[in-house]
Amino acid sequence: MSDYPSSPKQSKVDTVNDAGADEAEADDFKPLTRDEAQQWRQRQPQTSVWQVVGWQVVLALVAPWVALWFTQRPSVAWSVFYGGLCVALPSALMAYGVTSSGLARVLARRFPGVGRMSLAGVFFWEGVKVLLSLAMLWSAPHWVPELSWLGLVAGLVVSLKAYWLVFWQARRRGR
Repeated sequence: MSDYPSSPKQSKVDTVNDAGADEAEADDFKPLTRDEAQQWRQRQPQTSVWQVVGWQVVLALVAPWVALWFTQRPSVAWSVFYGGLCVALPSALMAYGVTSSGLARVLARRFPGVGRMSLAGVFFWEGVKVLLSLAMLWSAPHWVPELSWLGLVAGLVVSLKAYWLVFWQARRRGR
């Protein structure tokens, strides 16, 4: 249905139906009590950004050996390794910036409980992460002799899958 009614009659009906739907949704919403919220948090698996970075590093170290075993070409293994580094290194920098940097500590002390400051920090460090990844990819031909672009992309993809590994591991632990 379009946002603009074709007739005035339709406008009144839609307005009444929309208001009724909003009231019904508002009636269904029930905030959790403090105890219910604590129980919900205990049931949810806890993961750390450092677990993701750790798995990315592990995958960046293991994937080149698998690539070397399959291709028997060291240049492909180096390309896979560098692709993994293009993910793991910027992620580690972002994790440090968001959790441990001096800026994060100062903001947490000066503005306790203010979500906007931490969100601004995440946006800032995400930008740093993206720019570092792009710079590393751009300079890949300079650093990796006989660069295999397919190997580089394979290393990127394998390291990016660390998020799924951490999610799967947390779900298994939560059961």
